[in-house]
Amino acid sequence: MSTVLVVDAANVVGSRPDGWWRDRAGAARRLHEQLLTGDTPHDEIVLVLEGGAKGGVRAGRDQHVRTVHAPKDGDSEIERQTRAAIEAGHRVTVITADNFLRARVQGMGAMAMSPSWLLDHL
Repeated sequence: MSTVLVVDAANVVGSRPDGWWRDRAGAARRLHEQLLTGDTPHDEIVLVLEGGAKGGVRAGRDQHVRTVHAPKDGDSEIERQTRAAIEAGHRVTVITADNFLRARVQGMGAMAMSPSWLLDHL
């Protein structure tokens, strides 16, 4: 069974006080680059971008990282991506600091981990 990591980019970027709020697109681009080279134990990574962050990385696949631009809010897209991966038979882990989102994806059968877990692997 393959594994999918769904990343709440806003939460991961927002977990580091490095000035990301001045350049959301640049912060998204840096996270994308880290995901391409990082050491995560997952077959596929789904990076969910919303708002101004969407300008930093085009939607689509780069190696094992697939970038998705949320049409509305990021949480709804993260739930949609999680549900689709689970229905396709994948084991799914979601990276988010949002407790409500964590509870919803865990209710679907996904694991949920914190942004610090991901950053430790990058």
